[in-house]
Amino acid sequence: MSDTLKEKILKAQRAGDIAALYVLEAQAQETFEEQELIAYYANILDLALENLTAALESARRMEITEVQDFATLRALYEYAMEHYSAGKKTDASALFEILSGLSSDETFSNAMKMHQAGADSGMSIEAFIEKVADVDATMTVGNFYISDFKKDARKTLDEEGKRA
Repeated sequence: MSDTLKEKILKAQRAGDIAALYVLEAQAQETFEEQELIAYYANILDLALENLTAALESARRMEITEVQDFATLRALYEYAMEHYSAGKKTDASALFEILSGLSSDETFSNAMKMHQAGADSGMSIEAFIEKVADVDATMTVGNFYISDFKKDARKTLDEEGKRA
């Protein structure tokens, strides 16, 4: 690992600067071996969990327009999606529920409720992306999370939930 990159990462970690760690992500991807990358992302998650705890303790809702809140929400969303992808639907659902209440952004909050409904219905992440998510619309707006859904998404989720 380059000493310069290492210094930047350590500085960001000491400052609790998740956004800076995400800025360094591409360099880390190019430089680190798999185990180092796992540790790198674990550090991001640890900082995000600290921020979550602080927000919950102070009953503060996160602002998606604030850089550190944005980075925290992104890290927690990625963590929830990892659980969903791994088939841990109950854990994913709980994380999506927390995220929906954590952010003051209505679009983000509503999207997390849809994610939660997908996990609660028993639908796999693959089926959720294929049948419920509007990936093209999400990519067009450029959100880090699945923010747009197909017209009949709620009906699809309700039908899936009845089968489970």
